[in-house]
Amino acid sequence: MAGHSSVLADGSRLSRLDRQLLRAERFMALLSGLAVFGLMVLAVVSVGGRNLFNRPLPGYVDWIEQAMPLIAFLGISFVQREGGHIRMDMLIGKLRGRALWLAELISVILIFVLMLALVWGSWAHFLRSFDFAAPLWSNDSSIDIGLPTWPAKLMAPVAFAVLCLRLLLQIWGFGRAFVLGLQNPVAVPLIQDTAEVAAQEAELLEGHE
Repeated sequence: MAGHSSVLADGSRLSRLDRQLLRAERFMALLSGLAVFGLMVLAVVSVGGRNLFNRPLPGYVDWIEQAMPLIAFLGISFVQREGGHIRMDMLIGKLRGRALWLAELISVILIFVLMLALVWGSWAHFLRSFDFAAPLWSNDSSIDIGLPTWPAKLMAPVAFAVLCLRLLLQIWGFGRAFVLGLQNPVAVPLIQDTAEVAAQEAELLEGHE
């Protein structure tokens, strides 16, 4: 994105649903951050074990593979809520009013259709690796230490499903803004220009003095 964004709130049902979903998104983003921290700890243990005792951490690569879906997927809905995903703003950034909301609405609908397909595909991929009758409920496992892979594969459809809920709220928000001709709709990311971002950063710095 070209700039930062802000999400407004009020007492409407849409805004309440937005804030409720935000709690889940923040929790998932926290898990993603903890996964990154956990990999850092594993790296220290593995390198330290190799250098000090000539024994690196067994299954280090396996644990990395298990953590990658946590890092890659769990934070995407939170970033979508904040308008933080990379996109081309050269055209949309110049639009105003209903034209802007229509462009945003179309783009979010297209993303929603894509994510529905990814939820279906990733869920099918999870089901191929999950079996109640198998040891550890898994039809496949990692190569080195035999970790079941279905928990990692489950992260993708779960994260994508939460993102679909976020996209539905944004479709509602942008559609409402387009129909009513709102200037500052709630529950959707509003793009801020450079001056607004600089003013907010200045206020933040003043608050820490």
